[in-house]
Amino acid sequence: MSADSPREVGERIAARRRTRRLTQTGLATAAHVSYATIRAVERGARRPSDDVLEAVAAALEVDATQLRTGYVGTERRVHHALPALSQVIAGYDIPQGPPTRSADELAEAISAAVAWRLGAQYGQIAEAIPGLLGDAIRYVHTARGAAQQEAARMLVAAARTADAVAFKFGAHDLSARLIDLMRWAADRTADPLVQAVAAYVRTEVFFAARAYPLGLAALEQAVDVAPAPTSRAASAARGALHMRAAVVAGRAGDAPAADTHLRHARELGDQVNTEGTYLGTTFGPDSVRIHEVSVAVSLGPDHVDRALRMATEWKPPTSLPAERRSGFYIELARAQEWAGLHTHAFESLKVARAAAPQHTREHPWARDVAAALRRYHRSDAESLSHFAHWIGAV
Repeated sequence: MSADSPREVGERIAARRRTRRLTQTGLATAAHVSYATIRAVERGARRPSDDVLEAVAAALEVDATQLRTGYVGTERRVHHALPALSQVIAGYDIPQGPPTRSADELAEAISAAVAWRLGAQYGQIAEAIPGLLGDAIRYVHTARGAAQQEAARMLVAAARTADAVAFKFGAHDLSARLIDLMRWAADRTADPLVQAVAAYVRTEVFFAARAYPLGLAALEQAVDVAPAPTSRAASAARGALHMRAAVVAGRAGDAPAADTHLRHARELGDQVNTEGTYLGTTFGPDSVRIHEVSVAVSLGPDHVDRALRMATEWKPPTSLPAERRSGFYIELARAQEWAGLHTHAFESLKVARAAAPQHTREHPWARDVAAALRRYHRSDAESLSHFAHWIGAV
């Protein structure tokens, strides 16, 4: 049970509703619950059930943990979805009949799911992704002519969205199978930019196995065959590969390679100029700055000053996707904990949670830092203990 009172939950919902410029009636309609329920919840007269909380969170386009501290319904929904995902992709290369949605409906639903992934809305993804992925697979097998390549592009996006929940919730075998599906679909697009996206995501397999030198080699091969940066999309695809290669090189302890890839990423970020999302991957000057901190932390405690210096000079704008902002503050917290800046580290974890609660809760580094702070840092002990319980560090 959450430590939040019904009034605190209601106040958060009301504040989010007003930010979205919705009336109580509008929120009730969007969430498919009664006006009386919304009114009672907002004034604290009723504690929302899990189903109501999830419905309201979806209508407000936030994760339910931003409305009720300690909410664990998202984990239940994700783990319930994982067997269904496994079943859906078991025979992805076998025709299974027509999809249940039209091409336009499927494209719209996948676009919404990609937005949920960027916003770390894992509960919403878990609810929709098995059926969505199944339809995307069916569409690939039934589309004809020019529509086949577009169907394959949709399947890449759907598989990547499914992989987001599988990888972050520790289902690494399922994640690897979803990445195989991504690569299979990417080859059918005949689009080298989509194939670059698949290579970018494939790195998760090497992260899970801690096979960092192999991951670096795979990314460098992908850079070699990626299109020349003659357009913004091509520059972003190549730049994203360099960003990820820099992090993998850092994990491998190869500082020169990490710096080389960061330099290339920085040049391509400046070439792109404007931060944006390209084929589902966010790239631009701000993303490169975030990865500079990530590389410093990946290289280990000896490089902590590098991460702290970057963080004092720059902070990620709120226009960046929530998951990317959350990742920045989690990695900064790790650097601050290494440097003995315990109060700062805890503040960074709280900022990460505010940006993307579920991403923070499932991030092993956030859990490690919270556990370390609880052992050695005694100021604000009650608040820290609550946080450590919430993230599963105790």
